[in-house]
Amino acid sequence: QVQLVESGGGLVQAAGSLILSCSASGLTFSEFDMAWFRQGPGKERAYVGAISRSGLNTYYADSLKGRIAMSRDNAENTVSMRLDSLKPEDTADYYCAAGSVSSNSWHYWGQGTQVTVSS
Repeated sequence: QVQLVESGGGLVQAAGSLILSCSASGLTFSEFDMAWFRQGPGKERAYVGAISRSGLNTYYADSLKGRIAMSRDNAENTVSMRLDSLKPEDTADYYCAAGSVSSNSWHYWGQGTQVTVSS
């Protein structure tokens, strides 16, 4: 059974930073690209960024470039995301997903972790 478990959410102050982590089990982690999505209050789910299977390539949403960094540890089956210069509009539920960047298909999803940015 595949499980993706996000952690690191909570209440953070605007202009600060957050680091979210996603721990994977039940799959061959190194065979999947990993992505982060988010869904803010009253908004549709939005793509945040992705990292290739090797970790050598990252792909970020244009709106977040310059504030985001993703990394992964294939030995530990984890992927992390750092978001800097937080804004209230970064408030959302953040989800990690496993799948394929090339086909933009994400087969497995975590339950999400909530992030609230206070101004």
